[in-house]
Amino acid sequence: MDDHIATLRRLYERFNARDIDGVLPVLAVDVAWANGMDGGHVHGHEALRDYWTRQWAMVSPHVAPVGFTETGDGSITAEVRQTVLNLDGTPLEGQTHGLRDKTVAHVFRMQDGKINRFDIRDIA
Repeated sequence: MDDHIATLRRLYERFNARDIDGVLPVLAVDVAWANGMDGGHVHGHEALRDYWTRQWAMVSPHVAPVGFTETGDGSITAEVRQTVLNLDGTPLEGQTHGLRDKTVAHVFRMQDGKINRFDIRDIA
């Protein structure tokens, strides 16, 4: 599990740096990635690139993992503090998408050393 957690820490670092090409190598080509703005999932590298490019043109998200646990089904859950700002660095107002400042659970399923599914769950 330590190798997977190291991979996930790098993923968060690269996401926060807006380095899509630094994230994609650890994702399966047909990855199913939760769409936190609109709901559902995007599928595959190009759809994820389009999603993140659109997201980052609207808001400035930052995700900071505060802990990792392995679940009974072999997936890894990261407790994550999600902060979302306007592009000018100010707090959001009047947003119409699903992104908000909060603590969430990110659930990663891995296969053959790559992430093949990512889900977001609210923490009660």
